[in-house]
Amino acid sequence: MSRGLASNSKYSYNHLNGKGASEAIDVHDITVKKSRLRIFLSYFGAAVFLTATFYLVVLKELCISSIWSILVCFSLAKVLHHKPIKKESVVIMPAFGVQLETHYWSGRVTCRFVPISKILKPVLNECVTPVTCHWSLALILRDEDELMLVFQKLQPPVRMLVPVWKALCAASH
Repeated sequence: MSRGLASNSKYSYNHLNGKGASEAIDVHDITVKKSRLRIFLSYFGAAVFLTATFYLVVLKELCISSIWSILVCFSLAKVLHHKPIKKESVVIMPAFGVQLETHYWSGRVTCRFVPISKILKPVLNECVTPVTCHWSLALILRDEDELMLVFQKLQPPVRMLVPVWKALCAASH
């Protein structure tokens, strides 16, 4: 079993390529690194929101400024809330297709399967917004109007997307 590893401050890339009976299966994992500070701040923001709301409701001083305070505390808690995604995986089976998996910290796993005959081409896209710029990996599918994102929740860097893209290109031809 060969392992390829890459890492940055947010994500970790792991490539598992089995030998033997599972030789045809190629697994690419991108895992989210847990930040203890971010988790602490998310719980702290939620506690501040609940405390402010409880305080204003008990004192029955609900007015426009207190509603704004509640909204600001809620926004702070929502922004600081950590992503529930643990990892996203691409399982490439050249004879059958591609399975896209999303693993959550709660233990839930969602899977999507795309038959290899339906994949026209995998593409790397540069997504530019007025605020940010990031890369995404997508599949162009037969008889579909829209691209299917391979990593729907995460936005890994391009150096982690390139090996997955190369593997998808090799499998779809």
